[in-house]
Amino acid sequence: MSSENWETALSKSNDFKKMHYISQKSGRPFTIVFISSLVDDSIINEFILPGLLTGNFDEAADVKKLVPAADVQLSSDPKDIETKLLSGYVMLTVGENTNELVFIAAKKQINRSISPPEVEFSVIGPKEAFVESIDQNLYLIRKRLPIKELVVENLQVGKLSKTHIAILYIDHLVDRTNVQTVVQRIKDIEFDEISDSSYIVQMISDNENSPFPQLLDSERPDRISAVLAEGKVAILVDGSPHALVGPTTLAEFYSSFEDYYLNWLISVFFRLIRFFSVIFSLLVTPVYVAVLSYHYELIPKDLLGTLITSRRVVPFPPILEALILELTIELLREAGARLPTKVGQTIGIVGGIVIGTASVEAGLTSNVLLIIIALAALASFTTPIYRMGNTIRLLRFPFLLMAELWGLVGILIGFAFLLTHLLRLTSLGRPYLEPMYPPRISDFRDAIVRLSFKKQSKRPQFLRTENTTRFSKKKGEQKKDIDE
Repeated sequence: MSSENWETALSKSNDFKKMHYISQKSGRPFTIVFISSLVDDSIINEFILPGLLTGNFDEAADVKKLVPAADVQLSSDPKDIETKLLSGYVMLTVGENTNELVFIAAKKQINRSISPPEVEFSVIGPKEAFVESIDQNLYLIRKRLPIKELVVENLQVGKLSKTHIAILYIDHLVDRTNVQTVVQRIKDIEFDEISDSSYIVQMISDNENSPFPQLLDSERPDRISAVLAEGKVAILVDGSPHALVGPTTLAEFYSSFEDYYLNWLISVFFRLIRFFSVIFSLLVTPVYVAVLSYHYELIPKDLLGTLITSRRVVPFPPILEALILELTIELLREAGARLPTKVGQTIGIVGGIVIGTASVEAGLTSNVLLIIIALAALASFTTPIYRMGNTIRLLRFPFLLMAELWGLVGILIGFAFLLTHLLRLTSLGRPYLEPMYPPRISDFRDAIVRLSFKKQSKRPQFLRTENTTRFSKKKGEQKKDIDE
């Protein structure tokens, strides 16, 4: 839409308003133009019109003195008209002079109230989550980091949506290379409509063909504030309740932020459970298929009798039996996620019990495999980040295929391919498997395990921050009594 025909194009919409008034004091005519669906009527009626109708002004520059608004801009560029009107501004012209334009901010604010996190819920810790308003999300972060070094860079992406994006980092702490990488990749995006941060994840990731998420997404302001203090870069997208963080590592996706609110020994125990659960969820069903198809001599005699008894009426080979149950679990998950909350919970619980019991009684599956599949599904739910949980769900099927083709050797081949992919994967150019590869012993203190806070005096080495020291290690280990 060019500056010449903006009025013709906008007037096709019923929410386009153009009103003419005359000042009661100076007798000067003036015109206001706005889009009613984007502008708060109360701001116009209570703050803009009263000052203009009763005030004395001769030109556009005088309007600033009469309108009690923080954001009043003067412009003589017709190209600003389209941008400002579609951003919730009221345009004012005085008399017949259309070369001097006044833009008064009157954007309508319709925000969802702050609610507890739904995806990253924690029993202990703050109960605030991001909402769809980028301004409100910035407030939640600045409230936790009230420092002048916190920098916010604004960008606009999307030819049609004009989505506002904010890039956050702490100056004199973050590695400028990471900031430049994020800014350049977002500027290079060519897309018509951006409605959520999920679009940005797919467009700026190092490897868009990888099933592994290469940017961490979080709905928790406390987590974003903490990673900014580590020296990372955060991305907020207007209209999205999830912030993005980079660079990140594989270990971070199995770290719940509630770990930092618990004693470090308890946190280590929970993290090890998550890592074990992911490996168990990924490999237990393929190992079952491989052992029954090729390596049944590895089964202990006492257990072999149980397996034979459970499978004596099952007409399918182990791979087909496993696929039936795996797909059934995925169907229940998807149905539960798409239905309303209370109905979805009922479908997940009742459906799983009914279908599982019926399939065993009908002789379509063995009760041993049903237990294994149920435990594998339960183990996959321990992943704190939803995107990584979806990745684990997907990877089970290639491992099942490899187990059917070559048994345990096939599982090892699949694991070799997976490990090779992870070794080559990067997040904003940083190693994805850090601190395991390349090995950095100092970063292990907050990776697979979490040591106490006084042991974490240094920021992560792979971030290459300008200031690597978080606090003095010597002072952090001092404990003074009252009488000292």
